[in-house]
Amino acid sequence: MSFHHHLGIQNQKDRVCLRAQGEPRSKPWGSHSSIVCSMSRIVAFTPTSDEIDARPVQVTKVVVTGALWPLGRRVVKLLSADSSFEVTQISRGDGVIEDDVDVLVHLAPGDHDALAAGGRSAVVGTPELLEGASRFGATHVVLLSSAMVYGAWPNNPIPLTEDTVLRPDSGFAFARQLATGEQLVDDWRDALEGREACVLRPVPAMASDGSSSLVRALAAGMGGRLGEDDVPAQFLHLDDLADAVVLAVKKRLNGVYNVAPDGFVPSSRVRSLWGMAPRLRLPDRLSESLSDWRWRFQRGPIPPGLRPYVRSTWLVSNGRLRAEGWAPTVTNEQAFVEGTNAKWWTMLTPKRKQEISLGVMSVAVIMIVVTALRSLSKYQRQR
Repeated sequence: MSFHHHLGIQNQKDRVCLRAQGEPRSKPWGSHSSIVCSMSRIVAFTPTSDEIDARPVQVTKVVVTGALWPLGRRVVKLLSADSSFEVTQISRGDGVIEDDVDVLVHLAPGDHDALAAGGRSAVVGTPELLEGASRFGATHVVLLSSAMVYGAWPNNPIPLTEDTVLRPDSGFAFARQLATGEQLVDDWRDALEGREACVLRPVPAMASDGSSSLVRALAAGMGGRLGEDDVPAQFLHLDDLADAVVLAVKKRLNGVYNVAPDGFVPSSRVRSLWGMAPRLRLPDRLSESLSDWRWRFQRGPIPPGLRPYVRSTWLVSNGRLRAEGWAPTVTNEQAFVEGTNAKWWTMLTPKRKQEISLGVMSVAVIMIVVTALRSLSKYQRQR
């Protein structure tokens, strides 16, 4: 009987053998002088669930700008719910990065109302944030832009893809500023090997708690024209946009991605959702005058350069983002209804409400004065 059988070891897999220190490897495994064998079988180590949970998790440090507006709050909530992310919030786009960071999520350029209230450009603060991101080790940037950077032109392809040349309307400063921000991020990525940047271009995004004045103006203009042209539209829910931002962070997306629901909604359907009466087709010049009057009454002057976006089509494709695993959960119509589920007077800006209130008060005072004068004149004649 061999030495192995004498020890009760049936094969080499069942033994742990230690070669004596200094013993040449050429000696046979059966040599008594060179082998110290364990009598126990090797048992594979399988960690328990508690031991797995106790293992350190690699944490990705994320800085989110524009964290206080409805989209920012959604993104911060989603990222904070994942233990693999440590989120730092910056309320505005001109904040400062003061600690190590892996990913910069720059949402502030998309907060049109905050920018307008502060009289700031969408580019303000971006160069400084990118510099801070570089200094503190960031290798990935996610930028919120807009599909408006494509411009609204009669000869736009349908749909617009991410490879379409940017042609923002020269009269619409906000779109031009967003295009400049995209270029800054692109330059940052190309400046150092290993950096990645994702630019998201959403269509007008809305929700019951987060439809900006710009989006409401677009929604009011789309489908509200009385001229000959019907312009289809796309409306995205903020929840779906937040999901796209988080996906870009988790998958370290690199490149440009449109964000839009599937398909579009015809302008005739937009009018019915608004509760508008059937449209009477009028000559363009007259229809524009009537549209101007209605828009001014509800919201004040039409934002400069915005008119082309309610005249021409700028529908975008979501195929590239869908290929990464993103899928919209809310349709165009559902997003529109939720984002505009209010009567026109609830959508007035505070300034416009004040102007209308002052106008009503002035008319009331004039009527009181006229009535008093007439009464006085009548009284004097009777004497």
